[in-house]
Amino acid sequence: MPQSEDRRLVDLEARLEREDPRFTRAMRSGRPTRPREYRRTGAWCGLGLGVAVLGSGIVLAQGLLIAGGLVLVGMAAQLADPDPARMTNGRFGRR
Repeated sequence: MPQSEDRRLVDLEARLEREDPRFTRAMRSGRPTRPREYRRTGAWCGLGLGVAVLGSGIVLAQGLLIAGGLVLVGMAAQLADPDPARMTNGRFGRR
């Protein structure tokens, strides 16, 4: 590699170390974890709870349960959707 490309790699490594030291340590050990934005466990649990509350509100004809279920489903959908402000050309970009 030419010297300029080596320097770019060193600069990139230093910036990544400053921005996300936990990820850098994981890469050095060879076992990186999934980034937080790809973990959707909470969103799926919220969606299941929201659908259950919504369904029970429909069965029991209770407006408050229906409204609560709709709110929970909306919150879960927001959690499951990646931040659109970070999307650039179909890939995640910098904030």
